[in-house]
Amino acid sequence: MLIGEVSTQSGISARMLRHYDSIGLVSPTGRTRGGYRQYSEEDVRRLFHVEGLRSLGLSLQDIADVLGDLSFSPAAMVEQLVARTRDRLTREEELLRRLDQVRASEPAAWSDVLRTIGLMRGLDSDDPSARQRFALSFTGEGDRDVVPLVDAALKEAEPNVAGALDWVLARIGDSAVPVLAEALDAPDAARRHRALTALVKIGTPRASAVLADAYRHPDPAVSGRAALVRAERGEADTIPALVALVVEGRDDVDAADALARLASRHDRADEIARALAAALTGATGAARRRLASALAVVPGPKAQATLTGLVDDPDRGVALTASFLLRVRPPDT
Repeated sequence: MLIGEVSTQSGISARMLRHYDSIGLVSPTGRTRGGYRQYSEEDVRRLFHVEGLRSLGLSLQDIADVLGDLSFSPAAMVEQLVARTRDRLTREEELLRRLDQVRASEPAAWSDVLRTIGLMRGLDSDDPSARQRFALSFTGEGDRDVVPLVDAALKEAEPNVAGALDWVLARIGDSAVPVLAEALDAPDAARRHRALTALVKIGTPRASAVLADAYRHPDPAVSGRAALVRAERGEADTIPALVALVVEGRDDVDAADALARLASRHDRADEIARALAAALTGATGAARRRLASALAVVPGPKAQATLTGLVDDPDRGVALTASFLLRVRPPDT
């Protein structure tokens, strides 16, 4: 077949066929009686082989190497293509992330676009010290810059830089809360916990409301902090969660303090004392000592009686703890 016929039947432009010929990738090997170069069946097969490899993302040089190497390993080439494709997708996802951040800043002029890009470059520096200095010197517009700032804070793994970014978000305040609230449901635990820390440090009523609403969150770190926030708001439905924190030893001191405040400020002393007493059943020695400590700051006769009963506890550590706490417990507690 002549070049025009090959182009028509294959859908490959004549210009591309001539390029393949010029670089020696697919050259017609036959001749017509008039001296025109003609593609043989073997040439056409090689041509479609080339097109198939191109569809996988190989460069023309890669294809030439493959076709010229009798020891070529298809599996190795596929692995190489997988690695290249993943790298390209990573770059494209990063570009998409940056474009989303620029769009979220609602730029009104090219100067706004360039300022947002400059902000992202500073926050994405490879040097942690440079990122920290950039965050501490930040004087931008909170509402406009909140998305790239929150994104940087959520992915920051270096503690000093993370602290600096939390400080920036605390200065911005409520503008950052909606983005952080969304991040509480992120599939990545580290991202959820960074959002949690940032919301705690912002500490405004709006941030506290978001945390309080996360009381039933499946992540224990989020739900535990939500229980503490709800307790500060006087919500008695947090009592079981606070007792669980004491048993688990996770934020147990804060949980015990929260229970004490609920007991004294919201008249829940007997309810809390009963919950702590119930938790003693089946608890380990360390957990029982923490429960005893929590009982010591709960007012009322029920807590007093339960703590007195622990003086004869079979666990000597629990018994000694209860004896000591009874001695230092204020008479009117």
